[in-house]
Amino acid sequence: MTKVIDVMNAMEEIAPKSLAFEGDRIGLQIGSPNSDANRVMVTLDVLESVVDEAIENEIDLIIAHHPFIFKPFQAINWDSEKGRITKKLMTHNISLFVAHTNLDIARGGVNDLLMEKLGLTDTDVLVKTTEEKLYKLVIHVPKTHENEIRQAFADAGAGFIGNYSHCTFNLEGMGTFKPQEGADPYIGSENELERVEEYRMDTIVPEGILKRTIELAKQAHPYEEMAYDVYPLQVQGEAYGLGRIAKLSEPMQLQELAQLVKKAYDVPNLRFVGKEDKRIRTVAVIGGDGNKYIAKAKQMGADVLITGDVYFHTAHDALGMGLAMIDPGHHIEQIMKVGLQQRLIEKMPAVQFNISAHKTEPFTFLTND
Repeated sequence: MTKVIDVMNAMEEIAPKSLAFEGDRIGLQIGSPNSDANRVMVTLDVLESVVDEAIENEIDLIIAHHPFIFKPFQAINWDSEKGRITKKLMTHNISLFVAHTNLDIARGGVNDLLMEKLGLTDTDVLVKTTEEKLYKLVIHVPKTHENEIRQAFADAGAGFIGNYSHCTFNLEGMGTFKPQEGADPYIGSENELERVEEYRMDTIVPEGILKRTIELAKQAHPYEEMAYDVYPLQVQGEAYGLGRIAKLSEPMQLQELAQLVKKAYDVPNLRFVGKEDKRIRTVAVIGGDGNKYIAKAKQMGADVLITGDVYFHTAHDALGMGLAMIDPGHHIEQIMKVGLQQRLIEKMPAVQFNISAHKTEPFTFLTND
């Protein structure tokens, strides 16, 4: 029986809480970590219609991108929308979990998904917020299980240096131990000193997967008690941050790129800022509202910034600095529903992960079609 805490642990691997902006309302907002989570629904927003959909489909846990509780409640009035939503979630034992800016920033998160839709995969971080902490994990293992431990590292995502996997350093040695009363040793007998030829295996582990790496190593290790050490490293890991920037394989005009964005993000309409024939080579993307990052996008060499909710005066400022903008709306972040569902299915195939069919775009667009 899968519990909410199991899904939370999977989400921590996908979008670690440490990546979130300070003060962001993420994590478990309603429910208990010990509640069942056999049916999970992924949504962009938590609206009453979305909760009704979850009730109809007997959902145990909702995972949302936009926080339901962003400002503390002063009261829970059942006549208000938030009050009704809260009541329905609690009455039907539906837990609610939020991954917001951490999912924007994470590898494979919202901004990477938006770039992939445009056919851009060789990307850099636009606005750096942090660097990944790295650790050296040292495990002592009998020679008979060297390969099993090395594979456990790889399965967890550890031991990667650049384009190389299964990276370890192995040092031969002699391990000693004396099983005490009540022990159940893989090798040796109670109260007798045992000597075993062992390897000291060192590998590099990013902070976000350290816990998982140790868990998988313990499962692969034959001993009742696995001896290991963890050392923090001064070497910094991969940079994390908001937004992505990349070069097109071939330059195109702004109007042409705007048409590509409209089709790729499946939006009925969009706005753009700049001359239609402006030559675009370098593209920056920030899901949601990226208005305050126009100067950063220009500094990083972007010819255009694709983001939602562009303000009137921001558009003028962008024009003044020679930066084009394309605004396909905030709702393009709904791309996270399919992307996150696929990641979760890979990690937890026994759990049913649904995508909310309800579109939470609040705007209606008038077109000439």
